[in-house]
Amino acid sequence: MKNDKAILKTSDWVKGISRHGELIIGFIDSMSMVQEAVNVVVVESDNEEMIGKTIPMSVNQVESIPMIQSKGAGELEFLIDLALATGDKEWFEELSAELNSKKQAVN
Repeated sequence: MKNDKAILKTSDWVKGISRHGELIIGFIDSMSMVQEAVNVVVVESDNEEMIGKTIPMSVNQVESIPMIQSKGAGELEFLIDLALATGDKEWFEELSAELNSKKQAVN
């Protein structure tokens, strides 16, 4: 992989342009070091038909999106829905715990 790019890993959020010119925002589902490719689960795109699909992309087509440390309740609820939709139990539990602690801090 290229030295000038952040090191990518599974579950990283990325953005990029597909080979058909569509804006893609999603997370890495799997990757191939040999092919320098990642499979990205599309969460947002200017082509709505792409949303929810997993597409292969070259590591040169994507860049890592830095995670914001503090998420709001609305963001956490969206991510919890996404974790449920993707069947990621560990991520669901992590996000639910974060949302519960945020709600308890407010009360």
